[in-house]
Amino acid sequence: MPEIARFYGIVIKLFFGDHPPPHFHAQYGEYIGVFDIDTLEMIEGNLPMRAKRLVVEWATVNKDEMKKMWNSGKYHKLPPLE
Repeated sequence: MPEIARFYGIVIKLFFGDHPPPHFHAQYGEYIGVFDIDTLEMIEGNLPMRAKRLVVEWATVNKDEMKKMWNSGKYHKLPPLE
């Protein structure tokens, strides 16, 4: 699964052609969360609340770009949360 961003120990990955709905994965240590790109809701996983908030903050800025990547199957790195 391609890594598209990394910040504060959180790794964001996006796998094209995966099952619907369009989603991305966030890994923080042993914790993993799966987030719906459209709603930014965590649909699976167990991320700590602070990591979850950081992921949602980052995804809010990068939502449109992730949607384009999901639809095109072409990925590139996105800027980290600053």
